Amino acid sequence: MSTGDLLSIEPQELQFPFEPRKQISCSLQLFNKTDNYVAFKVKTTNPKKYCVRPNTGIVSPRSSCDVIVTMQAQKEVPPDMQCKDKFLLQSVVASAGAAAKDITPEMFNKESGHHVEESKLRVVYVAPPRPPSPVHEGSEEGSSPRASVSDNGNLNASDFTPVSKAFGERNDTQDNSSEARALISKLTKEKNSAIQQNNKLQYELVRDLEYVRIEHLAKKREAISEGERRASGFLIRSWEAISEGERHVPGRASTMLSKSSGASGFFIGSWEAISKGERHAPGPASAMTSKGSRSMSDLRTMGSTEATMVSTEALPN
Repeated sequence: MSTGDLLSIEPQELQFPFEPRKQISCSLQLFNKTDNYVAFKVKTTNPKKYCVRPNTGIVSPRSSCDVIVTMQAQKEVPPDMQCKDKFLLQSVVASAGAAAKDITPEMFNKESGHHVEESKLRVVYVAPPRPPSPVHEGSEEGSSPRASVSDNGNLNASDFTPVSKAFGERNDTQDNSSEARALISKLTKEKNSAIQQNNKLQYELVRDLEYVRIEHLAKKREAISEGERRASGFLIRSWEAISEGERHVPGRASTMLSKSSGASGFFIGSWEAISKGERHAPGPASAMTSKGSRSMSDLRTMGSTEATMVSTEALPN
C-alpha cells in the first residue's frame, strides 16, 4: 500500500493480465485518511494506451473511491513482458463540500503555493491465469530493471505534465463526443416529433376542409331540392286551378244555354202573341213588343255577367 498524508493507494502497481488483442482493466482504491475533502488527479506517460475513469474526483473524509484503469487491446506481446509506462496520482486538500465539477488545474499547481501530494505507480504485465504459469518468477526477475528505471530516472511530475494534458484533452474530447451524440440524438427525436406533428396537422386541416366542402354541397343541394319542391308545388296548384276552371266552365255554359233557350222561347211566344195582338189591338202589341225587347236586353246583360264570372273563377290564385 502506498501511504501518503492524504490518500492511501491500493495496490502500489497496476497489474494487467496481458493478452494480445484484448482490452484489459485493473482497479485502484483510494482511501482518504483525513477529515478534509481531498481532490485527486491521475496522469500517465502513455495517454493513447490507457483510459482512466474517473481521472479526477473528490474523496470525502474517511471514505474511499475506486478508479478503473483500462488498457487498450495490444496487437503484439511486448518483449519479456516488460512495460515502461508510469502513472502519477496527485492529491490536494479541497474545500469542504467540494464536488468533481469544482476541480481546476490550478489546484494541482505547486508553483501557486498549493501542497500537492504525488504518488507514482508503475505498470506490470502478468501472464493470464493459465497453468503452469511462472507469474511470480517473471515478476521478481523483472523487478530490478523496472526499479532501476524508477530509481535511476527519478521521474518527476514534469515528466507527466505533457502527457496529462493530452490525456485530459482526450477525456474531454470523449466527453464532448458523448455529449454531442446525445444532443444529436435528442435533436433528431425532436425533429421527427415535429415532422409527425406537422403531418398530423396537415391531415386534420385537409379533413376539416373536406368536411366544410361536403357540408356546403349538402346545404346547396338541400336549397336546390327546396326550390324544386316549391316549383313543383306551384305547377301542381296551377294545374289543379286550370283543371278546376275547366270543370266549372261547362257547368256555367250549360246554365247560360238553358237561360238563353228559355229567353228564346219567351221571345218567340211573345212575338207570336204580339203578331196576334196587332191584328186585334195594335196598342197592346206595341207595349208587349217593347217589353219583349227589354227582356231580351236583360237576358243579354245577364249572359255577359255570367260569362265574366266564369272567366274570373277559371283563373288560378
